[in-house]
Amino acid sequence: MVSKIAAHKIDCVVGARPNFVKIAPILRALRSRAGLSPRLIHTGQHYDATMNAVFFDELEIPDPDLNLEVGSGTGTEQTARIMLKLEPVLASRKPDLVVVVGDVNSTMAAALVAAKLNIPIAHVEAGLRSFDRAMPEEINRLVTDRLAQRLYLTERSAMKNLVKEGVDEEAIKFVGNVMIDTVYACLPRAVPARATLLDYLSRSHAAKEAIEHGFAYVTLHRPSNVDDPERLRSLIGTLVQISQKICLVWPVHPRTAAMIESVGLERRLGEGRIVSTAPLGYLRALGLMREAKFAITDSGGVQEETTALGVPCLTVRENTERPVTVEQGTNLVVGTSAAALVAAVDDILATGGKAGRVPALWDGKAAERIVEDICEFLGMKSVG
Repeated sequence: MVSKIAAHKIDCVVGARPNFVKIAPILRALRSRAGLSPRLIHTGQHYDATMNAVFFDELEIPDPDLNLEVGSGTGTEQTARIMLKLEPVLASRKPDLVVVVGDVNSTMAAALVAAKLNIPIAHVEAGLRSFDRAMPEEINRLVTDRLAQRLYLTERSAMKNLVKEGVDEEAIKFVGNVMIDTVYACLPRAVPARATLLDYLSRSHAAKEAIEHGFAYVTLHRPSNVDDPERLRSLIGTLVQISQKICLVWPVHPRTAAMIESVGLERRLGEGRIVSTAPLGYLRALGLMREAKFAITDSGGVQEETTALGVPCLTVRENTERPVTVEQGTNLVVGTSAAALVAAVDDILATGGKAGRVPALWDGKAAERIVEDICEFLGMKSVG
């Protein structure tokens, strides 16, 4: 009797909204390959339904096999709780590989636990650097990349960063961007902007104008922008000023909403032509992004998505870990000066904004390349 060869066990760990967008195509590719047994573990870092369940549904991600339900807390508290809950889970199954994506606390925590258990780690979106260690995400990236055995790059500039840090070139693979895999897969189902804005006609005087005359799309959630009351007050004042030129549609992140309420800025927000909404599902957000005149953001993902969509993007930060979106795409890093942001908006309204091109390997097939490399790493025969 011929014995059946056991499938290779792969644990994919996610915790926050950007992770869900990135893991969706990877899970599909893993599940389509014979000889692999993937398991999805959700740490519960994002637990609000608007940041969580709706994404699993729209991205057609199966329910997680496990939800650790760690909830909120400081970065250190959250990381520690993830590690404590994840260690027995990984120790019990002993997977052949742990796959982590992005740069959130769940990413680093999972990498630390896997490393201590001598389980190989694959990091999707490796090598990105802002060179700003005041950003929690930068610490998460640095630690995860030092521990990983497979490092998958979204852009070629990341290779230089990793080699300079002493990472073995054999472990590094330029595969493209799984975030863009999801953009292309979901575009046919994206909800038209008009359909979303119609839901807000009775609550926002600006919704009708946005439908009739166009709008800009806003996302802001970075601690450097929203945690300091004076910085947040200044930023909202600038958005109100910009909204006199063009309507803004702003799905407000729970973190940002809590700060707006605590500082008492709701009334100030209402002074502008701003359609503020609760966090939106991916298909509604994608529809708004696609039809926006431009985006104002501090999100890494939006920088990439707008580049893929050909929509001008103004990044309200002093740096970006995604330089390809500036060098080749539609992104412009405007810094944190109100005057610079207003000037950049004026330029877009006058000229149409920055044109760009889609970077190499942002072709919707990054997940397939990742899974092919995982199979080679695990000693499986190529399907090619």
